[in-house]
Amino acid sequence: MPLCFPFLTVLAFHVFIQEKVGVVILEVGIGGAYDCTNIIKRPWVCGIASLDIDHTEILGDTIAKIAWHKGGIFKPGVPAFTVQQPEDGLAVLRDRAELIRCPLRVCPELEDYQADCGPLHLGLAGKHQHFNASLALQLSHTWLQRRCLPESLTSTSVENAGLLQLTFFKPSPIMVKGLADTQWPGRTQILKHGAVTFFLDGAHTMRSIQACAAWFRETSAQHQKNAR
Repeated sequence: MPLCFPFLTVLAFHVFIQEKVGVVILEVGIGGAYDCTNIIKRPWVCGIASLDIDHTEILGDTIAKIAWHKGGIFKPGVPAFTVQQPEDGLAVLRDRAELIRCPLRVCPELEDYQADCGPLHLGLAGKHQHFNASLALQLSHTWLQRRCLPESLTSTSVENAGLLQLTFFKPSPIMVKGLADTQWPGRTQILKHGAVTFFLDGAHTMRSIQACAAWFRETSAQHQKNAR
């Protein structure tokens, strides 16, 4: 028998095939390069969220070392996106993309998108969630283009590799609605129970703890002001 996570990964693929799942968002377990999920040779698109120090006994104790593992999910000719990263981490991702011959782009700020309705509104609180939302927009937009509108594609051959200039697009009305309606129970969530108000969030790395604290500090202060 394989170990638990590899077994669950194989089981997941089996279920996806049996149930004829149309599209899968596949998240790595730890790192990327040597993760058991990294057996998909031709994904539609790849994404790397904010890098942080975690699983140091496996991935290394610096952002650069961790970025090397994360960049292992890049595939030749397959579009990849990441968010704004520390300089040393982004440099490693860029080098990995060039070596693998993968076109890599950095997502813009969520505020930089132009929609017919004006500025985009995200249903999740916290500045850090804006980076995740921008990454989600780029991944879904690229998947829709490559899967549903292949005739409109520009070349994604291995000749276009490394860190490339991002092409902006206007989010569709359904994307705008999706962002506004997003809910994630337990993440930057406020629950009222009688006279008690609970502020719920979770974090396990230094940067995520700082983001959690910043959200609580700002939100609780506004809550107290409203209560008065």
